[in-house]
Amino acid sequence: MTPKHLGQASALPASPEEAVLDYVPNPRPGRLYLVRFAVPEFTSLCPVTSQPDFAHLVIDYAPGETIVESKSLKLFLGSFRNHQAFHEDCTVGIGERLAAEMKPVWLRIGGYWYPRGGIPIDVFWQSGPPPESLWLPSQDVPGYRGRG
Repeated sequence: MTPKHLGQASALPASPEEAVLDYVPNPRPGRLYLVRFAVPEFTSLCPVTSQPDFAHLVIDYAPGETIVESKSLKLFLGSFRNHQAFHEDCTVGIGERLAAEMKPVWLRIGGYWYPRGGIPIDVFWQSGPPPESLWLPSQDVPGYRGRG
């Protein structure tokens, strides 16, 4: 579990598939707590027009035996800049990859996408029901209001 990116120069991966996520031991094993990553400037490309799409992502998880190292997560998410995919694929794919590799107790992701074709699209995924005693704050990303 030696991190490949932490403390070293790391190039942005060419694609999400090429990105390597690093995981380190949970510093509080056996303790139920929530970790949140807010990503207010997430970018990917539309698979139809190749135009940029923008989202505010919120990733919440309750760690199991490992936690995701934040620099590797930043590089993974940055690799979507030149990746063509629909909002649903990006959001759910990020959540599924983190859940499959990290094996958290619980994980959810909210993708709050800015309008495409005049319609904002919000996408939500979670690995299952949250643990009963987990403090689960609201993601607090307001719905898109335009100029209004």
